[in-house]
Amino acid sequence: MKTILRSDELSCPSCIGKIEKALKALPGVIEAKVHFNSGRIDVEHDTTQVNAERLQEAVRNVGYGTRISAF
Repeated sequence: MKTILRSDELSCPSCIGKIEKALKALPGVIEAKVHFNSGRIDVEHDTTQVNAERLQEAVRNVGYGTRISAF
């Protein structure tokens, strides 16, 4: 499944690495890609191992607000 998150708190390119690393560390995450300019975070994951709420929690745990997006 692909979940799209959004964060309006990305202030520097190093944010990308922090968020991608945190998401990829979760069991069930196949790929995580952060788009700095738009704040879009694309996450491909296995829903039997991780859900959207857990993805959001991982992003918040490294210091960035996030929400589920439909764009």
